Amino acid sequence: MSGPSAPEGLTPVLVRLKLSLLRNGLRQSGGRRAAYLTSAVFALLFGVLQLIGFAVLRGHPHAVSVAVLSAAVLALGWAVMPLFFPSGDETLDPTRLVMLPLRPQPLVRALLAASLAGVGPLFTALLLVGCVISVAHGAAAYAVAVLAVALALLVCVALARAVAAANTRLLTSRKGRDLAVLSGLVVAIGAQLVNFGAQHLGSSGLGRLDPVTEVLRWVPPASAVGAVDSASEGSYGVAAARLALTALALAALLGLWSRSLTRLMTTPDSSTVQAPDARRRRSRSGGPARLFPGGRTGTVTERSLRYVLRDPKTKAAWVTSLAIGLIVPVFNALQGTGSVYLACFAAGMLGVQMYNQFGQDTSAFWMVALTISSPRDAYLELRGRALALLVVTLPYATLVTVLTAALVGDWARLPEVLGLSFALLGAMLATGAWASVRFPYSIPQEGYKNVAPGQAGLAWIAIVGGMLAAALLCSPVIALAIWTNVSATGDGLGWLLLPVGAAYGATITLLGLRLAAPRTATRLPEILAAVSKG
Repeated sequence: MSGPSAPEGLTPVLVRLKLSLLRNGLRQSGGRRAAYLTSAVFALLFGVLQLIGFAVLRGHPHAVSVAVLSAAVLALGWAVMPLFFPSGDETLDPTRLVMLPLRPQPLVRALLAASLAGVGPLFTALLLVGCVISVAHGAAAYAVAVLAVALALLVCVALARAVAAANTRLLTSRKGRDLAVLSGLVVAIGAQLVNFGAQHLGSSGLGRLDPVTEVLRWVPPASAVGAVDSASEGSYGVAAARLALTALALAALLGLWSRSLTRLMTTPDSSTVQAPDARRRRSRSGGPARLFPGGRTGTVTERSLRYVLRDPKTKAAWVTSLAIGLIVPVFNALQGTGSVYLACFAAGMLGVQMYNQFGQDTSAFWMVALTISSPRDAYLELRGRALALLVVTLPYATLVTVLTAALVGDWARLPEVLGLSFALLGAMLATGAWASVRFPYSIPQEGYKNVAPGQAGLAWIAIVGGMLAAALLCSPVIALAIWTNVSATGDGLGWLLLPVGAAYGATITLLGLRLAAPRTATRLPEILAAVSKG
């Protein structure tokens, strides 16, 4: 009988645990397995193509700038990844190991090794290898490149883990789920920024990256790629300094990660502790709510704004509209192809939020329905919801219009565009109220779908039909704007569009709410059934 075996180290145990979690997850369903394998193949194929592209870039005058900047962007991606995809890796939550007798230092080493198992680290390694190949020249540079790739990869992984550990309480809370819902918005904005940057570089050349590269050469982990370039030029002292800087960054991240693990495993979750007077403070209305009208209208306005702040789906829709409504006119103005009239896009994006007002409440709408017993109640309910949208949209549309006019340099058309924006907003509030009553649909609370199965046709009719109706309602103000621009008698009268558009928008809004209120009161059972379907 053999004697007792030596205890196995923690690192191989956690590596096997990571592989087991991955394997068991793929066994749950064929669809999940196919999705993972497909994404892995595409990621690795893209990584190989990037490696080949960097190899082709070798010898280019600006190869160093591209390689250093790519390493910096790669590290940035690792830093933000845990914030937007906290459920992508079960081992990102160290609180699962709280009950085990583990010390922070061995646990950090073991988790770091386990983190290297996966498609993400392999993809990162391929890109880093391509970066150093594009700048390495000579035996010394290749020797430095081996160490540079290893250090840069460890810094990326440690950065992601340190960020995840420092924000574990956030990522497992409701706010963390809000971040996950908003991740699509960040990707969309980032894509616009990348597109804008690519167009700017295409017109001015890669030489514009050189000043930024000079700074990033000393910022880990891009400093590791800069070290390879320094070794290629024979500056071995500078190369050693940049490698040392990358190693120091790795040590600092591991130390931060270790302290975060210690705090997580030794302190209670303070988010569950409530101060004695917290409930009393929350029940006290204050701030902007004091400016709302009294009665049901003010209550509905405050409730709607609270939904925007607290409900992940509603918040995602609003923030997306706010961001895109600003990006479209501003980015076009910065590229020299914009027009001040594009500022109307801001009012249009937020006006869409008026459509399907009751569907945003989902099954909780039954509590609102119990309080509506007459067309007067329905009118006050709709008016409060419209006021909540106006509280944000009016200053936002004004700000975007002023900013666009400043970037384009067309201050003369500022009153005209503001009038068009206010008229468009009023028309969308009117048609949105009617569409919310006539074509309500449910918004699922789980997942990323915004329409319940079987109700996509209702959503298209409500939004597209309502927007076409809003454009038709705006035709008198649009015709007036055209007349002031093409007619000799209307020249210089564009400022009239501001009071006319504001008055027209307010009038059409009130008329739309008045017409939608009686139908709301009579169709409450149908509306409740439609919005509760998901």
